[in-house]
Amino acid sequence: MQDSLDLRALRDIGLSHATVQAALAHARPGGTRLARVVEIQRDHLVVDDGADAHAVVPAAALRAVLDRGRDQLVVGDWVWWRPAASDHDRGWAVARLPARNRLTRRDPAGGRQGLVANIDTAFIVMGLDSDFNLRRLDRFLVLAHSADARVVVVLTKADACADPDAAVARVRAHLGDARDDIAVLAIDGRSPAAAQALAPWLARGSTLVTLGSSGAGKTTLTNTLTGAGATTHAVRAGDERGQHTTTVRTLHRTAGGACLIDTPGLRQLWLDADPDTLNDAFPEIGTFALRCRYRNCRHAREPGCAVREQVAPARLLSFQKLLREANRENDDPFQRRRHVTEMKQRTRDNRARNAARASGEDR
Repeated sequence: MQDSLDLRALRDIGLSHATVQAALAHARPGGTRLARVVEIQRDHLVVDDGADAHAVVPAAALRAVLDRGRDQLVVGDWVWWRPAASDHDRGWAVARLPARNRLTRRDPAGGRQGLVANIDTAFIVMGLDSDFNLRRLDRFLVLAHSADARVVVVLTKADACADPDAAVARVRAHLGDARDDIAVLAIDGRSPAAAQALAPWLARGSTLVTLGSSGAGKTTLTNTLTGAGATTHAVRAGDERGQHTTTVRTLHRTAGGACLIDTPGLRQLWLDADPDTLNDAFPEIGTFALRCRYRNCRHAREPGCAVREQVAPARLLSFQKLLREANRENDDPFQRRRHVTEMKQRTRDNRARNAARASGEDR
């Protein structure tokens, strides 16, 4: 292992006890050092060893392992890396350590796409404008729950909202008492007060990720928390959609020493979650289902359904929709192919509507 001074520096970029144990449990490749992936570009990675950032590329053996598992390196991964022979060359990422947790989503073809790894807390960012959508929030909550991460719902653009407290109350009512472990805050992402409000989750060495749709205010919030210059773009006037200010996932350091991964907006999020994960993410439904009149109640129109009486309608609709998606994993190849075709057509329809809306704005 690296000396104690190096380990102290690595703890500042999120090195945990679990990662140290994982490093000790596997043979260390000769001539390598431990580093964290902080950015992924098309042709290289950027890793940080606690002292400096280095451009590296995956070694052939690591690429082969990842290809066999249809896997990829993501921001937040820990790797063993070997410096280049000269200052003009890139180093090599030789091996990846097992991740403590990992956020993944499904692509339209049904494959898995890694997003980030080794996180402690997810900031689910939602703007108090047309971005405010409780059913979309549920989808992001399941994504965070799949990694067993703490969750903070951050309602941005509070300065442009007539009644931010009412919006917070709507979210709390939607989630219900069963999710009182989730903090909900309304902030102005540009204000220094945002850092003060979020300080309890920004402990030195902790790792956080921002999740949300385009234009929600993730990069604005990241700039405030890291002290970076303003690099955001205004949302489109017609539909208040963002313009993908962030195009790659990048790990930043906050003023207090926390690690914050800023992510591009996810306009379409197909979850990589099974029914058990969904049941855990919606604990109130399982609790109230015990009070339903019928043992096999589908919580639709059955009389005496305790779930429909106690759970917010939008929350129940989210659960039912996500459960249908999760159950499609058991489809046969023909059903899955038909579903992929339907999703692709839906994507084309959405793009056509957005293009038509944009052309109307241009006129």
